[in-house]
Amino acid sequence: MISAHSQPTPALVEAFAPTGTLRASINLGNPILANKDANGLPVGVSIDLSTELAKRLGVPLSLVVFDAAGKSVEAVTNEKADFGFFAIDPVRGQGISFTGPYVLIEGSYLVANNSPLTSNDQVDKKGIRIAVGKGSAYDLFLTREIKNAEIHRAPTSPTTVDYFISEKLEVAAGVKQQLEIDAKRLPNLRLLPGRFMVIEQAMGLPKARSPEAQAYLKKFVEEMKASGFVAQSLARHKIEGAAVAPANSI
Repeated sequence: MISAHSQPTPALVEAFAPTGTLRASINLGNPILANKDANGLPVGVSIDLSTELAKRLGVPLSLVVFDAAGKSVEAVTNEKADFGFFAIDPVRGQGISFTGPYVLIEGSYLVANNSPLTSNDQVDKKGIRIAVGKGSAYDLFLTREIKNAEIHRAPTSPTTVDYFISEKLEVAAGVKQQLEIDAKRLPNLRLLPGRFMVIEQAMGLPKARSPEAQAYLKKFVEEMKASGFVAQSLARHKIEGAAVAPANSI
């Protein structure tokens, strides 16, 4: 069994960082994972995990920053980045090898105050139009699950609510924290109670990378959860509404 604490072999380091620099694909479209600090620099649990992984591999780190999950997925799938942070999804799994999840995030619906909708199970009806960030985990999930409502795609997850308002749609779907921020920022909006899905956020490598690299990253994520690293990072960045995922058998 490869331990994420054991000294990585040159072959393992090369499998992770073929260019000599470890390129982390960072998605700013999900505020639970990454955000910008006062100086405009990326901060968050995904940056903390990237920094720790680069330290263990003994290579410099480069952050490749995107504003939407779909772009981040594309970068890793096409090996323009060496790894990233994604919601586990079968569509993305065609090009990416996932670890077990490190955090669980709730997906919620937002509506206008005067909307007749009061619960999540009322959303999938004819005549209901749902705004969602293009290529986001919420988009992929709703594309599979929604049978009667229409899905309208905003360019990115952070623009979903503005798009929902400008297009006069009935529902906006996304990460609960982002919707709560938007509901405070804009008048006459409310979240429907509860959640319509739970997203498992994992790390992932391009499918073409070695089985040793995939095993190492899986072990790394399990150690980061078990050691309290993930919980401490979430607390340090004042992230609420994301739970550390339970241990995953490797």
